[in-house]
Amino acid sequence: MKMTARSILALLPLILAPGAFAQHQTFAVNPDASQVAFFLGGADHGTHGTFHLQSGMVDFDRSAPKISGSIVVAAGSGNTGNQSRDHKMITEVLDAAHFGEITFVPQSYQGTIAASGDSTIQVAGVFTLHGTPHDLTVPMQIHIDGANCTAKTHFTVPYVKWGLKDPSIFILKVAKEVSIDLTLTGRLNPAG
Repeated sequence: MKMTARSILALLPLILAPGAFAQHQTFAVNPDASQVAFFLGGADHGTHGTFHLQSGMVDFDRSAPKISGSIVVAAGSGNTGNQSRDHKMITEVLDAAHFGEITFVPQSYQGTIAASGDSTIQVAGVFTLHGTPHDLTVPMQIHIDGANCTAKTHFTVPYVKWGLKDPSIFILKVAKEVSIDLTLTGRLNPAG
């Protein structure tokens, strides 16, 4: 069977389409397999704790630095293992009754996301804490294995500078910034 140039051109979109669609994917985050850990330094000690990831969905294109979606953390889920400290953090510092969600909405990224294996990118977006949006860029390490994906980042939130109450008291001083370690685990699906 002899193929003409016109037949080849007609088939070209069908040949290239799967590769183009594979570039655009959705990362559906599994909240139960993900982790939001934090560390707050203090004069005599540091406080480790966790928050519960409420939901997460990120849509991205590997062929262009396009990214969107949201990561949502339940502000009232903060847990350090000390009930009175957690109550103060949730009610007085975070005011979770009025600001129940802490969110990150990615808007762009720099770097290359490999189809499989490890990648490191910089993700820029809007981090909303206590109802106020803040521009934030975080480094992100991504590991893709088939349809499984893990994204990890470490960043610092200057919560006092951003207007939240300083929980320090006369004899107990704590840092004005909190370190966050975020691990997102989930599945990749073709977008749409």
